[in-house]
Amino acid sequence: MKEIVSIIKKYSLGIFFVVIFLVIQARCDLKLPEYTSNIINVGITQKGIQDNVPEALSKNSFDVLSVLVGNELSYFYERVPEANSEIIEKYPYAKEEDIYLLKEMDEKKRKELSELIKKAEVFSLMLSTNQQFAEKGYKVDATILKYYMGLEEENEIKTMLESINSIDEQILNQYSIQYVVMEYNTLKIDIEKKQLDYLISTGVKMLVFALFIMLVIIITTYISGKIAASVAYDLREKVVEKVMQYSNSEFNEFSTSSLITRSTNDISQIQMLLTMLLRMVLYAPIIGVGALIKVIDIDMIWVIGIAIGAIMLLIIILLLFAMPKFKVVQKLIDRINLVVRETLNGLPVIRAFANEDFEQKKFKKANIDLMKVNLFTQRLMALMNPFMMFIMNGICVLIMWVGANHVDAGTMQVGTLTALISYTMQIIMAFLMLSMISIMAPRAMISINRVGEILKKDSSIKNAKNAKHIEENDDFALEFDHVSFQYPDGDELVLKDINFKVPAGSTLAIIGSTGSGKSSIINLIPRFFDVTEGMIKLNGVDIRKFDLTDLRNTMGIVPQKGLLFSGTIASNIKFSDESMSDDVMKEAARVACAEDFILKKEGQYDAPISQGGTNVSGGQRQRLAIARAVASNPKIYLFDDSFSALDYKTDASVRKNLADYCKDATKIIVAQRVGTVMNADQIVVLEKGCVVGIGTHKELYENCKIYKEIALSQLKEEELV
Repeated sequence: MKEIVSIIKKYSLGIFFVVIFLVIQARCDLKLPEYTSNIINVGITQKGIQDNVPEALSKNSFDVLSVLVGNELSYFYERVPEANSEIIEKYPYAKEEDIYLLKEMDEKKRKELSELIKKAEVFSLMLSTNQQFAEKGYKVDATILKYYMGLEEENEIKTMLESINSIDEQILNQYSIQYVVMEYNTLKIDIEKKQLDYLISTGVKMLVFALFIMLVIIITTYISGKIAASVAYDLREKVVEKVMQYSNSEFNEFSTSSLITRSTNDISQIQMLLTMLLRMVLYAPIIGVGALIKVIDIDMIWVIGIAIGAIMLLIIILLLFAMPKFKVVQKLIDRINLVVRETLNGLPVIRAFANEDFEQKKFKKANIDLMKVNLFTQRLMALMNPFMMFIMNGICVLIMWVGANHVDAGTMQVGTLTALISYTMQIIMAFLMLSMISIMAPRAMISINRVGEILKKDSSIKNAKNAKHIEENDDFALEFDHVSFQYPDGDELVLKDINFKVPAGSTLAIIGSTGSGKSSIINLIPRFFDVTEGMIKLNGVDIRKFDLTDLRNTMGIVPQKGLLFSGTIASNIKFSDESMSDDVMKEAARVACAEDFILKKEGQYDAPISQGGTNVSGGQRQRLAIARAVASNPKIYLFDDSFSALDYKTDASVRKNLADYCKDATKIIVAQRVGTVMNADQIVVLEKGCVVGIGTHKELYENCKIYKEIALSQLKEEELV
């Protein structure tokens, strides 16, 4: 986990910009319901009038309001006794009588004025529409108002003023807006034009916000996608780099199919999770909290609480069922990869034994097991959507039902109810995003742990501190000094107290029955495994003290299975050095007796080689593997039963060429054939992990019973003497 976090930290700046853009997107998204509400409340209901502060007042209205609020009103309005043509065009009433225009002021002063005149406006509206007052023939003006307010006894005016204090704030706001509409009609202002202008300007703002949101989403998606892809790229690089350092011990711990799954499917899961984290999980709390702040003052907040509680309950129930299954999925993917890999690699054997039905049944079982688990998790995911839609629609119905009562009572406007529904949906969608990630996260966390296991697993084969470097002029003599070895997952020693020396430039052959430990000796020299006891010396120094790269660079290894890589014949022979000259490549092919079949192929050295070298024969693979080792010009050759697929004639020719071409190199040959080893300078005979004989062919034939039995089982006595 730490290793993955450290990779993600490299992209902190990009993540920071993603967060900034998400905040910008959220602010814009939260603004749109506000504009929708304004279109309904202000644009339609209030005819485009945004607040209760009139732009202009007739002289009579100014006088009436001044009686009610005092002389403070004169600080906000200025009288226009002689209106110019521009004012008359805007306020036609100014041609007939003096008007008062609103002075320029900041938002704070405007709010102060709004609160000052609100109740006075409502009172003036009520007075103008009061039927009893109208029947008396009174006109609402300052003189009559002063008269009634100056009376000591109770009257209609005083009763009306007192009743205003009990009116709800929402209703008070609506009435004060109606007063402004009435005043504008008095001033002969074109209210329809004012309304249309407001609707158009607000609609344009919404369109601009929508386009801006689209641009921000594109930028955020691009950055988050690039970060996720880059993290996945780095992870694959790190995993492959780590796997390349593994010894055979670690390969035994992590199966090949599991390593493939972890390098591909698991990292893809991490990439998908990271993309969702950057696009959805970071955005969900921003938009959710923002929407919650917008509706916190509305007395229907309890409805949001019900929605959140229902969603959380749904998520918890789904996770309780899904979590155990997610832990199984990746193991089943490992299993199906293993079965497919075994089937493809072993296809010739399967066909030879007519065992296709059995292999198909084995694959079918692995496939069905994976399908069942995936079906279960997908069905859970499918269940989430209808349940979420049910909760969302149910909450909408509840909001409309409760909100309709508030609208009917006059304590809420229709636009406010619409905005409340929008903000509620944003909150629910935020939790829906989190619920989706809560389904993906468990599986992705398993993938993170699986990839983390590879990254934190150190190779058991390490460079020593202050490792020594191998010099070109060293002798490259090898010595096994009381070497014993047990495989990490083994129960007993496979090599026991092995002792022999290989002088520089000499040839040592190792022969023995199957399972005697021949290949184990070869694997210990380049440190594919480390010895359990004793030591292997190079020029008298324990090989564990040398730099690992230097040690392996001195060796040309030809394994039992001549593995080739996809590419061409040339790319395989030049595997150790791409810049190798063609002359060196061709010489290596000649030494390995591979030139004859290469020249017969179409394209010759540029002839294609398929993965694993499946388009060439076993003998050709071995010869190309030998040519690859020869081309690297090593100081030590390790041949692990590398002549087994060659006929006797080719075997003899290759060994003769090697003896001539590599006469100064140290050579260790593991073989089953006596004919392959009998000309070696020294032969080691192994039996059950122990050295039972060491010497030349002649010495062993005379003195080692096991060697003699092996020799006579392969060749006639006259060929051996």
